[in-house]
Amino acid sequence: MSSSVEQIKERLNIEEVVGSYIKLERAGNSLKAKCPFHNEKTPSFFVSPERGSYYCFGCGAKGDIFTFVEEFEGIDFLGALKILADKAGIQLEKFQSKTTDKKEKLYQLLEATTLFLQRNLSSEEIPLDYLKKRGLHEETIKSWRIGYVRDEWRSISDYLRTKGFTDDEMERAGITKTEGKSTYDRFRGRIMFPLFDSAGRVIAFSGRILHDDGQSAKYLNSPQTELFDKSKVLYGFDRAKQSIRKFDFSILVEGQMDLLMAHQAGFTNTVASSGTALTEQHLALLKRISNKIIMSFDSDNAGAKAAERGWALALSNGMDVKIAEIPKGYDPADLILKDKEKFKDVIKNSIFLIDFLLNRVESEITDKKKLWEAIKTKVLPYVYLLDGNTERSRYVKKISETIGIKEDFIWDDLKKVKLDEEFQIKSGQEENKTIEKEISSDVLKKGSVERSLASIMAKEESEKNDIEYLKDKIKNIIGTEKFKDFEKEYKDKANELAFEAEGYYGPADEKRLQEETEYLLLNLREEYFKKELEKLLTDLKKAEKEKTAEMISSISIRLKEIMEKLSEIRAEKNNFYKK
Repeated sequence: MSSSVEQIKERLNIEEVVGSYIKLERAGNSLKAKCPFHNEKTPSFFVSPERGSYYCFGCGAKGDIFTFVEEFEGIDFLGALKILADKAGIQLEKFQSKTTDKKEKLYQLLEATTLFLQRNLSSEEIPLDYLKKRGLHEETIKSWRIGYVRDEWRSISDYLRTKGFTDDEMERAGITKTEGKSTYDRFRGRIMFPLFDSAGRVIAFSGRILHDDGQSAKYLNSPQTELFDKSKVLYGFDRAKQSIRKFDFSILVEGQMDLLMAHQAGFTNTVASSGTALTEQHLALLKRISNKIIMSFDSDNAGAKAAERGWALALSNGMDVKIAEIPKGYDPADLILKDKEKFKDVIKNSIFLIDFLLNRVESEITDKKKLWEAIKTKVLPYVYLLDGNTERSRYVKKISETIGIKEDFIWDDLKKVKLDEEFQIKSGQEENKTIEKEISSDVLKKGSVERSLASIMAKEESEKNDIEYLKDKIKNIIGTEKFKDFEKEYKDKANELAFEAEGYYGPADEKRLQEETEYLLLNLREEYFKKELEKLLTDLKKAEKEKTAEMISSISIRLKEIMEKLSEIRAEKNNFYKK
């Protein structure tokens, strides 16, 4: 019987998979589109149904259905496998490996935690009543896997120990926290909302305090971990992405309850920032699916300035930004609970960001002189962020008509715009917290020869074949110190790598896999000789400058040796498949 990976490839073709994410146009025997992995105006992204692969001539992105989903969704191979298995209607087989992937253990730990918290909630009347009073149906509570943790210092960690998880794993997953010599649960006395990755796997939690003690934060999120990067995760994205594609726009709200009530009411293209400042990574995730975004705005919100920074960030990224103004005294969740149709009207009547800003200052100020001063400080910076003079011209004309001054004066002031702090749009606007523990040396980067060889090692090891000969060959090429990092990362990712090998090489016969291995080893040798060559050329320039004859002679001899080795390797590669 064929493996899960093979079954997926049999049932799903690349045109179908890629076409479900981006719009493809026929181009001869291939299909083309604007690349989803970099900004471009002319399509340079091509899909070949015949080869089952894609390639972008602009940024070099390439691969098959698995690599496409990995890159587009921002997940690992196992996550892509899960998404494609669901799409193909295939029951995913449990892959057995002698080495348990450390990341996979964290997924298992968080899944066990979620089940524990769900069971807690089902037996607790007060938190259940709170959720139902806020308007959540029982089906929504179960579907979104909401849970509860009692106000106890170690209830979660005590439970996880009975399931065989270690203290180190709990801390790495963000469940426990250590202060001095004391370790305790991070979440206590809170309603727990699991946060999911694009494949629907639990990666973190957001906990709302049930009984406010006046000292604790209302909401507490998991810290930065190996699985969770708050600058890249939007609550509900895993469920909203299909609807965002269907309706060609996303709705952004702030909190978990806003998101849950929106989805329950049928606004399934809604995502939430979960109280976290909006980042470029968040917007890139949404922009790949749709360039249009409606941002809900609560004028009573104390975080209005943060909302405005989000508007500026979205606009500077070339998105079509509309604002949906929530009536005073409400947030989206409360408005939906009171009148779902009213929320629908608010979304329907949302207006383009700059029109919204102009309307707002006009409603606040009647004096023409003061109005112009307000427009200069509160509106012109956003006009400045528009992509291209055509759009800017439209708003320069509108402002001219509004306040009765010449367009030339407005253009002069527009050229003088100095962006305040909230408009200073930089890559990685929100600094990530440093992860305390080292996650990975990143030797086995995607697309590297080292990773390809490691995946073959993992496949062979999972089939109980000897891999010592291959490890020795790799060590001889990259050196003992580098091999230590290689081996450490291999052990951490063995399960994932074995899956990759199954996907990329399939049920290859022994001879074919051996040939592939030898060819990859040739490539690895070539890469390392080229690296040494570059270093020697730099050293030679320095030696020539310093006129050290002995050093020049020594380097020249080694350069000649390497050039001969590279020539031999090229000859071997040219004749490799003729043997």
